[in-house]
Amino acid sequence: MKKNNLLYQIKSLEKMIVRNLLGDNEIEKREEQANVMQLPTPTQMQIIEYILNHTSEDIYQRDLEDILNLRRATVSGVLHTMEKNNLIRRVTDNEDTRSKKILLNNKAKEIFLQNQKKMDKTEQTITQNIPKEDLEVFSRVIQMMKNNMKNQNNEKTELELSGLNPEELEF
Repeated sequence: MKKNNLLYQIKSLEKMIVRNLLGDNEIEKREEQANVMQLPTPTQMQIIEYILNHTSEDIYQRDLEDILNLRRATVSGVLHTMEKNNLIRRVTDNEDTRSKKILLNNKAKEIFLQNQKKMDKTEQTITQNIPKEDLEVFSRVIQMMKNNMKNQNNEKTELELSGLNPEELEF
């Protein structure tokens, strides 16, 4: 395994952040109590935060798919778990009965506010002693990497939709 492999570095940092946020005891509790949710996952926290920041708008699953850049099945599973854990409820839209609006329960708001403090502290920890300019460059680079992945996925999708096999194409 290469020490400087970017993918390994990103994954390693992610694990360290999760451990910091949850703590070793919380990770063990989650493993022991798989059916009892103590803390929302990072994706659930993103969903809660998005809904809290857009209270004047109706939020639907497709909005979250676009914002989080996740597949429909993934978002559906996360929302199902959140609903099961009484963090959200889905209500039928009066104008389009096929669509369901996603609403936060009070429990989700409370849990988010509690965990937001922990997330802020963790962000302060990982960014301490790093100049603001470097953090701005890092953010831009991460965004460019995400765009590269998005573009690659769009190219694959366009090829798949056209019925062409990408491996048969010569470049």
